[in-house]
Amino acid sequence: MNKPPILSLGGIPQAVALSERVHWIGALDPNLRTFDIILKTANGTSYNAYLVRGSAGVAIIDTVKENFAADFFARLETVARYDEISVIVLNHLEPDHTGALPELMRRAPQARLYISQKAQTMVKALLKQNDLAYTPVLTGDSVTLGDRTLQFLHTPYLHWPDTQCTYLPEENTLFSGDVFGCHFCDNRLFNDEVGDFRFSFEYYYAHIMRPFKDYVNRALDLIEPLLPLTNIAPAHGPLLRDRPHRYVRRYRELSQSALHSDIHDGEKTLLIFYISSYGNTRRMAEAIYEGAMSIDQVRVSLYDLEGSELAPFVDLIEGADGIVFGTPTINGDAVKPVWDLLSSLVVINLKSKVGGVFGSYGWTGEAVKMVEDRLRGLKLRVPVPGLRIKLIPTDEEIELCRGFGRELAQELNGLRQSKVIDMADLA
Repeated sequence: MNKPPILSLGGIPQAVALSERVHWIGALDPNLRTFDIILKTANGTSYNAYLVRGSAGVAIIDTVKENFAADFFARLETVARYDEISVIVLNHLEPDHTGALPELMRRAPQARLYISQKAQTMVKALLKQNDLAYTPVLTGDSVTLGDRTLQFLHTPYLHWPDTQCTYLPEENTLFSGDVFGCHFCDNRLFNDEVGDFRFSFEYYYAHIMRPFKDYVNRALDLIEPLLPLTNIAPAHGPLLRDRPHRYVRRYRELSQSALHSDIHDGEKTLLIFYISSYGNTRRMAEAIYEGAMSIDQVRVSLYDLEGSELAPFVDLIEGADGIVFGTPTINGDAVKPVWDLLSSLVVINLKSKVGGVFGSYGWTGEAVKMVEDRLRGLKLRVPVPGLRIKLIPTDEEIELCRGFGRELAQELNGLRQSKVIDMADLA
């Protein structure tokens, strides 16, 4: 077991070595309890910044939140002079990574700033400096520090459009930005020294990276060829020096569909969720289920929201091809369990999935239209107009429900014929 790092001497913050040429110069924020409004941080967080020394200059990779700039500069000064700094890299432009940048550039005016191509439209707005000079980079670009090289990996939407990773090949170290990070503050810093941060790692992935799984997989395609890595140095949380490949593998596991191994090639999945006050919406749901089941190569599932916990459905919906919601209209609105499930879906990517809505009503039936609008807002396609039936469905209306289910299933399989829309239907 390695000795815990020394973070301060005589009250002066100290840089911490990852190697002879690489140092952590970040800051700890143990008292933070909420990050970006949506994330709870029971253990606080860290703002990780790094210094790399080459034979021809020094690079700074990311800075810290402005309130913690004093610690950042104090640590930097224990391992480098400002006139040695030739390169500043920003892997991500959020204020918790760029808060100390204006002062750093004032102290090291000779340094060149490197940001991703997609960061160009954001950097001046964030830093409020119109005369800011920088070099935009993409995958394959690099900058030399003499006997050390920084190579850039374009990894957008993890979790902003501007994000990138920076690789130091001479030391097999990846400065990963928010990727492989978590909000977990522990002054022992390294993953083989700190407390159990598995929950924070998974929680961070679920809320920050999960909506961008497609981009996570693309990033992993760039990162996996770099294995085995000696260190993964993220922007938040423990520094991953003990078997860092485990965290790369875990990201790949988390980014695969839960249904991937259970669904046959060519088979589509359709989920039907409903809640019913007097059994009328339930009867519609059952008929829609029957209709959808009549189409080959579509696996259909039916769930009553009244008897269910909502959280497991998020995983199911993420892996499904089509989602249908059934709700009665009560007091001019859809019922709360439906809205609760819909509000849980912001953490997953729903773009281009097929959606549909149905329900029984007693007066004006606003719920179906309201839920349809929400599905479109979540980027689902709603190709079949919502189905509303007043009170108890008749036999003829039950047949309409079966047809509704068939149409949705056919849409999933590409078998549904386009219809000419009557403008009166849009009124």
